[in-house]
Amino acid sequence: MPDPYQNIAKFYDALTGPFNKALRSIGFRLSSPKKGMRVLEVGCGTGANLKLYRQAGCRVYGIDLSPSMIAVAQKKLENNAHLVTGDAALMPFTDDHFDLVIAMLTLHEIGESHRLPIVKEMVRVKKPDGRLLFVDYRAGSIRFPKGWFYRAVILFFEKAAGRRHFENYRNFLSREGLYPLLKKSDLIVEKEKTVAYGNLSLMLCRSNNTK
Repeated sequence: MPDPYQNIAKFYDALTGPFNKALRSIGFRLSSPKKGMRVLEVGCGTGANLKLYRQAGCRVYGIDLSPSMIAVAQKKLENNAHLVTGDAALMPFTDDHFDLVIAMLTLHEIGESHRLPIVKEMVRVKKPDGRLLFVDYRAGSIRFPKGWFYRAVILFFEKAAGRRHFENYRNFLSREGLYPLLKKSDLIVEKEKTVAYGNLSLMLCRSNNTK
């Protein structure tokens, strides 16, 4: 399978830096990491997000389909992480293993038939009292005029990522984004923050039978 990030992995952080840095910071505060926690990121990319959790004393793990992204992440994390190249719908991790599982700007890239299996795998590998942090595009109204400006920037990057990527993005929004996936996975939103004037949501979730 071709690696769509082969030519841009080394430059990805520079291209998306300021925007993603702000999202990572908000998500980090929302998830309240503690030393010793096991943290897994699905679609870990260059490892920039995992680096924050590693610096907080967490044990970090990542999975990504792109070998190029994993190579950059390995270098960034200096082998202080367990990183796997593979499909997040079939993760090589045991049940009930992680305190926190993250998917940041990942699910909108995935084809519709693959999204729910990935979320269910995230639920499987988290501890019964663990949490899931989702960061992705929000379906719904956006604020004028700044929300429209952000939407234009987002459209530029999504189109630049290629036709299939853009089609998956549009399908994700047309299917109301994260909410149906959370409902079908029996997840409850514990904390939520909307950013970019309505364009994105960060949701910290727990299983329905967890307090």
